[in-house]
Amino acid sequence: MNVQFLDLNAQYAAIKPSIDRALKSVIKRQDFILGRDVSVLEEEFAAYCGSRYCVCLNSGTDGLFLCLKALGIGPGDEVIVPAFTFIATAFVVTCAGARPVFVDIDPLTYNIDVSKVKAAITGRTRAVLPVHLFGQCADMEPLTRLAREHGLAVIEDACQAHGALYSGKKAGSMGTAGVFSFYPTKNMGGWGDGGAVVTGNKRLFERLRMMRDCGRRSKYEHVILGYNSRLDTLQAAVLRIKLAHLDSWNRRRRKLAALYTRIFSRMPGVTVPVQSPANCHVYHIYAIQVDRRDAVVAYLKKHGVGCMVNYPIPLHRQPVYRNLGYTPGSFPQSERIARRIISLPMHPFLTVRQISYVAKTVNTALKEA
Repeated sequence: MNVQFLDLNAQYAAIKPSIDRALKSVIKRQDFILGRDVSVLEEEFAAYCGSRYCVCLNSGTDGLFLCLKALGIGPGDEVIVPAFTFIATAFVVTCAGARPVFVDIDPLTYNIDVSKVKAAITGRTRAVLPVHLFGQCADMEPLTRLAREHGLAVIEDACQAHGALYSGKKAGSMGTAGVFSFYPTKNMGGWGDGGAVVTGNKRLFERLRMMRDCGRRSKYEHVILGYNSRLDTLQAAVLRIKLAHLDSWNRRRRKLAALYTRIFSRMPGVTVPVQSPANCHVYHIYAIQVDRRDAVVAYLKKHGVGCMVNYPIPLHRQPVYRNLGYTPGSFPQSERIARRIISLPMHPFLTVRQISYVAKTVNTALKEA
C-alpha cells in the first residue's frame, strides 16, 4: 500500500464544482488584484477567527515580517522565538533588523516553554513570537499575562493552526496580531502562496493594509514605506471555498489523530503527541518520536508510507545563526526532539485502513531498525 503524506487531489475532487465556479467567476470579473473575493475573505476570516480585522497578504512569512515592521520593531530590538520551528519565524526578525532570542520548548506539546520566557526578556525585548506548532496553540494565558507585565507585543505564528482553540478562543485572536499561512499544505491552503494577519488593533490593521500595497493611501499617494504583498484574487476565491469546509476537515483530522494515538499508545518505543487540557488541536502535523529515527524514516519510505521530519535542525543550530553564539546543548529539549521526531501522513481524506497500515509499518520498522 502507498499512503501519501498529503493528498490534495482528493481534496480538490471533494470540492471541485464549487472551486471551478469560484475561479470562473473571478475570470469573468477580471479583478485579479485585490478583487472582490479578497475583501470578502478578509471579512469572513476575521469573523471565523474572532477578530475585528483581517489583511490578506502574499504569504505567512510576509505577515510575520510586516507585523514586526508595522510595530516599529527593528535594529537594536529583540524578539523571543522558540528554538524548534520553521526558520521563517526567526528570519523575519532578522530581516526586520532585530535579533531573535531563542527559548526552548515544552517536550510534550513541542511549543515554546512559557516558564523559560521570562528569563529571556531584556531591556531590548519588544515582542514574543509564539508558534502554534503542528496545530496546537502555545500556552497563551500565562504568555500574554507576562507580555502585558513587560509591555511586549505578542505576534501569534498561527501558520499551522487554522481553527485551533485555546480555552475556547481561536488561534490568532489572543495576541496583538495572529498570522496565518495559506501555503497549499496547510489545513486551509490555497493553490499557491498566501497568508493573512488578523488583529483587533485598528491602527495596526490600517498600517498593514497600506504596507502590503506599496504604502499607498490612494492610487498614487504613498504615505509610508511599503511592499508588494497582495493576495491574488484567484487564491482568495479558492480559500473562501476551503474556509467553509475547514471545521469539518479539522474534525476529521482529530478523529484520525485519535486513532493513531490509540494504536501507538500500545506500541513500545513510540512517543505520541500530547494535547494540553486547554487546547483543541487541529493536527496540521501528526508527529511521533522514536529512537533511531533516520532508520525508521528510511523503512517507512521504502514501504510506501509518506513521511517527513519537521524539523531536523533546531534554529539555534542552523548555520545562518552561528553568529548568535548558541552552542550544542543550549536548548536540550529542542535538540532531543529534532533527533527523534517523524511526521506521519495526516489529512482529512485518509482511511482507517491507511492509518492501520502506517501504524503497522512503524511497528515493523522499530523492530528492524
